[in-house]
Amino acid sequence: MKINRSQFLKIFTLLLFSGLVISSCQDKTATAEKFGADTVDFPKVSDPILLIDNEKEHLYASYYGINSFSQNDKYATILETDIKDRLPTENDPATLGLVHLETQEFTPLAETRAWNFQQGCMAHWLGTSPDSLIIYNDLRDGQFVSVILNVHTKEELRTIPYPVSAVSPDGKKAVSINFSRIRKTRPDYGYGGDGQDANLETAFPEDDGLFVIDLETGTAELIVSLADVQELVPELPEEGIEYFNHTLISRGGSKIFWLARAIPHRNTTALTVNIDGSGLTKCFPDGWGGSHFDWLNDDELMVTAAYQATQYSHILFTPDQKNYKRLGGGLLDYDGHGTFSPDGKWMITDTYPSKSPIREQKIYLMDMNSQAVLPLGRFVQPEEFSGPWRCDIHCRWSSSGNLVGFNSTHTGSRQAYLFRLR
Repeated sequence: MKINRSQFLKIFTLLLFSGLVISSCQDKTATAEKFGADTVDFPKVSDPILLIDNEKEHLYASYYGINSFSQNDKYATILETDIKDRLPTENDPATLGLVHLETQEFTPLAETRAWNFQQGCMAHWLGTSPDSLIIYNDLRDGQFVSVILNVHTKEELRTIPYPVSAVSPDGKKAVSINFSRIRKTRPDYGYGGDGQDANLETAFPEDDGLFVIDLETGTAELIVSLADVQELVPELPEEGIEYFNHTLISRGGSKIFWLARAIPHRNTTALTVNIDGSGLTKCFPDGWGGSHFDWLNDDELMVTAAYQATQYSHILFTPDQKNYKRLGGGLLDYDGHGTFSPDGKWMITDTYPSKSPIREQKIYLMDMNSQAVLPLGRFVQPEEFSGPWRCDIHCRWSSSGNLVGFNSTHTGSRQAYLFRLR
């Protein structure tokens, strides 16, 4: 009997997740006990749902931890491309589209030339109109910009002369960094096309760094320059270059977290600052590094870092007074992409692929109260996806907390998936 691609993917997914995605309360309790708690009322989690099946590659249109879903849980922002195993350039537009989560219909919205496989085009739903307006990055007339778009009318409301890397919860402000500089220092997170001055001749430029954009006026202010952090980061070799990456505004909108990194050794310093530019704070001692992160509230955040050991852990802390707390009771001692549910009750995280030949990526859900950990599934990543075009799981919550989206290549192509929680 012949089967089409859609039927194959459904059968493959059912076989892959049989016995791994736990659906009954009894099974969940047993698993929670195994991972450190007697009784935890974990939500029921659906089998993974494939969002689009049309023979192309797909990924969520933003970085992990960024809400890809409209507030009414009806739509998700997705990128569609034919590229699979190389870095995209400015000559490789991706289609930014909207997926209806019930009908799984894909509606193209626009093309973007400012995107990558790790962070998409940094599409965000805007809090001022969370079911209608998004902002995303593009390359236009040789410049990286961000575009505010109505997803229903496809009308462009405003083009802002700065790319965004994070957006405030109320949709009124955004953070901008230099994606051309990132393309030269960490290629898989930058954009092709030289849409900004990478300024590689200067290790710590005074006129580049962390910008805050007023999305209503389109104006931007440099609140922390690369030169401002020179005394806070490890000393660079003569040929070294410092750069900023991975920004996130706190849930109340008052603070920004980001990473200062360098080449050639990629030394990492985790930093926070108030959104007005005051209160610049170094989070960890040198050597702890820092990798992935999320704000729990305006005072506490989680970062994976080498806390009191060489192995990375998921650490909850307060930047001003530190108060470091290792999460997961030893079960989450690795570098994962942890992100909190909107109510702060849960943290979901993932793993990088295990060593060949298996190359398994896993997803775990943790109860913040008991620290009990529930495995949600494992995904085998084909060898062809190792490299700067790799596919990290990159979970992200909907604003209701009822949906979790993630990317995976376990069927041999890059696709966007969904868990429904209830």
